[in-house]
Amino acid sequence: MGALRTELPLWPAFSGPAGLAEVERVPLGERGLPASTYELVTRAAELWPDRPAVSVLPDAARFHTPLVRSFAELAQDVHRAAAVLAGLGVRRGEPVAVISVNCAEMLPLLLAAEAVGIYAPINPGLAPEHAIALLRLSGAKVIVASGPELDEGVWAQARTIAETTGARALLALRPTAAPDRAPALEPLEGVEVAHLQELMAGADPADSPGSPPATNEIASYLHTGGTTGTPKLAARTHANEVANAWMMRASNVLDESSVIFAALPLFHTNALLVTVLAPLLRGQHVVWGGPLGYRDVPLFHNFWQIVEHYRIAAMSAVPTVYSVLAQIPVAADISSLKLPIVGAAPLPPAVRDAFEARTGVTLCEGYGLTEGTCASALSWPQEPRPSAVGQRLPYQEARTVAIEEPSGSWTFLSENEVGTLVLRGPNIFAGYLVDTGSGREVRAEGKIRDGWLDTGDLASVDGDGFICLAGRAKDLIIRGGHNIDPATVEDGLLDHPEVTAAAAVARPDLHSGEVPVAFVTIAAGSELTSGELEAWAADHVPERAAAPKHVEIVAEIPLTLVGKPYKPELRRRAAERAARDALAETRVGDQVRAVLVDGAVEIHVPHSTEDDAVEEVLSQYAWTWQFINKGNPDEH
Repeated sequence: MGALRTELPLWPAFSGPAGLAEVERVPLGERGLPASTYELVTRAAELWPDRPAVSVLPDAARFHTPLVRSFAELAQDVHRAAAVLAGLGVRRGEPVAVISVNCAEMLPLLLAAEAVGIYAPINPGLAPEHAIALLRLSGAKVIVASGPELDEGVWAQARTIAETTGARALLALRPTAAPDRAPALEPLEGVEVAHLQELMAGADPADSPGSPPATNEIASYLHTGGTTGTPKLAARTHANEVANAWMMRASNVLDESSVIFAALPLFHTNALLVTVLAPLLRGQHVVWGGPLGYRDVPLFHNFWQIVEHYRIAAMSAVPTVYSVLAQIPVAADISSLKLPIVGAAPLPPAVRDAFEARTGVTLCEGYGLTEGTCASALSWPQEPRPSAVGQRLPYQEARTVAIEEPSGSWTFLSENEVGTLVLRGPNIFAGYLVDTGSGREVRAEGKIRDGWLDTGDLASVDGDGFICLAGRAKDLIIRGGHNIDPATVEDGLLDHPEVTAAAAVARPDLHSGEVPVAFVTIAAGSELTSGELEAWAADHVPERAAAPKHVEIVAEIPLTLVGKPYKPELRRRAAERAARDALAETRVGDQVRAVLVDGAVEIHVPHSTEDDAVEEVLSQYAWTWQFINKGNPDEH
């Protein structure tokens, strides 16, 4: 690897918002960052060989008995896994598909995949057709998945995917600290099937993965959220990942002694960057939750004891996690906790206030996206600005633009003006992987312009680099030609002290084309009614046209697996209600169904003797609909 890069410029004295300009006086290229994520591993092993790198809990109930690996042991595991992948034919530029819940083997595996090829994780909760499409797009021929002991359903799906895509190898992952000998795996014709653990046991950790990856080579293909149709594969380089990991640890809020808690799924960029790569840079110990992560109910019952036992200093989660934790009595010493980061979805003031009241700790909002590698803004725990999602990270530029239609031309806006947020910096991804028909290429057309990434978010940026989000541009509700930002509806509802979450979407309307409606969750024991919330919104949403026509109280707002509101499902519900209301006078009104087809809403109506009347009503709305017939449906 060569001499360790530990010279003084690597870590600046950066303790608050005012220090950002001083940090950037030194060019990032002069700070001596490691060249690749592989160098992160070897560097950590040389600097802190005996320090614990990871403690992986078998599950939340057994948090006292983790599997512990030092930085030197982790590096050995990475080399063993790299030798296995290389022995299966993985070469530079070739992806390794990983479909699994979290477990101890995932950590060296993903680092080894980036060392010899490309890490290409897939959400095990994706629809099979989307997972297969992603595998085919990536070209991966080696698949690693949750074995039958870890998750029978994922293993069965992985076997089907391996057969369908022509994989040459399918490796199984075992539960963390599995005590028994691995069970035999059913063979697949033409596919090498084995346990990764057994192959690693026979590999020599002294084997090198070959020449280290170059800075500009692709390290990972991470798929986007997939809320509308098949997700895209975002290609990120080693330079992207190392730079963004450094940016997140550049401040002195955390130091080498800080312990990080991790429980987000490793197919997501937050888990990869915040709780794998960034801690490697500073020699920080990471405590990993069990395979279900924050979906494991016992985790919440034991959480404050886990914080006390390991002296957890930082964690990262979505608002719903903090909402639950705010209801758990703190019967432990949690004085070590100082950086609980929240992101992926808007933070309701009620959740922020309840968590701080329970713990005495301020939630720190962050902002980022897969195409920006991970994080682009982070709040300061001692200097919170509740209206902002954080200050831009060092060496990233943040601006807003007005996008003219239909030309698509950009006009950069002044400070504090709301427009589409654009970002520029060494963390901006290389582009999306596309199949051209004659091969695969990474392209950024339509997403990056002159180095600026179009985030699709509406925001304003002040003179200190603090970003205030104002909603998703693509989520705009257009009421009679008037653009309504759903965030204004949601913020008005969230101002109510008993509202814990809110999501506004468009509902088809006969007269206005679309009108806003909202779905909310309320505090336990609250007796709020929809009518009361509609009246509240009429008084608290800034503009009259944005006041929701209906507010529905729900037990929970549907989320993606990484905690973002799943608005396609809410739009489906709203459209179904609108269609049933429109057809209430017909005999099929209560039989109407709205379904999601590649993320878009489609209305399905059974045939009846009133088909002409039904068609006359539905044709007045701007939606896709069809009569349902087992023969040849008539689409409209």
